[in-house]
Amino acid sequence: MDKTILVTGATSGLGEATARRFAAAGWRVVVTGRRADRLERLVTELGADRLHAAIFDIRDDAAMESALNALPEPFRGIDALVNNAGLALGTRPAVEADLDDWRTMIATNITGLVTITHRLLPVLIERRGIVINIGSVAGRYPYAGGNVYGGTKAFVTQFSLGLRSDLHGTGVRVTSIEPGMVETEFTLVRTHGDQGASDAVYRGANPMTAEDIADTLHWVANLPPHLNVNRLELMPVSQSFAGFQIHRQTT
Repeated sequence: MDKTILVTGATSGLGEATARRFAAAGWRVVVTGRRADRLERLVTELGADRLHAAIFDIRDDAAMESALNALPEPFRGIDALVNNAGLALGTRPAVEADLDDWRTMIATNITGLVTITHRLLPVLIERRGIVINIGSVAGRYPYAGGNVYGGTKAFVTQFSLGLRSDLHGTGVRVTSIEPGMVETEFTLVRTHGDQGASDAVYRGANPMTAEDIADTLHWVANLPPHLNVNRLELMPVSQSFAGFQIHRQTT
């Protein structure tokens, strides 16, 4: 396998599982993220010939540019970009939400995603590669407390479609993967480290795993080059759609 994939947000969860899945299949993998210790352990475990750690915060343009410019030669020809870095912060309704949480979600889920995509488009076009953006069912189905997080994921879906339109004729494929409940550190981050709240979300739910989604990404990336999956929505069987909210007057 003479292909290279770059996975953002690879320090845990879906990003780490994706790095492991593609490395096991023989791809070279560039893993990015803020937590150097986790990325370095992953490289040590899987081998520096397969993995390279590019350590930066997706919100830091200068650090991103420096890390990408420093990629070793064997890892510079990016054939696939997985835009996985992202997060949800807070569950409170809009009027009670922390504005800094909103800004962090926008900077990470939108600005960081488009920045690295724009930076890598020339090499992806040159190599007729693929962009896989990680969206969410929250971008399609609203729920109380989802406010800005859902808005950022709706952006990911629409940006993916627009990017595919702009890349018409280049051979570059673009896919938006939109998962429902996956048991990772997602809820722990969203609740600012409340392990009890995280455990309660997943308890008895039989959610999807990071490995389930990583397998899906691997399948999409390895489809014949004349096939494009525009968007793919996944949920565990235990999860479905909530009803509309109705507020009834009591007086």
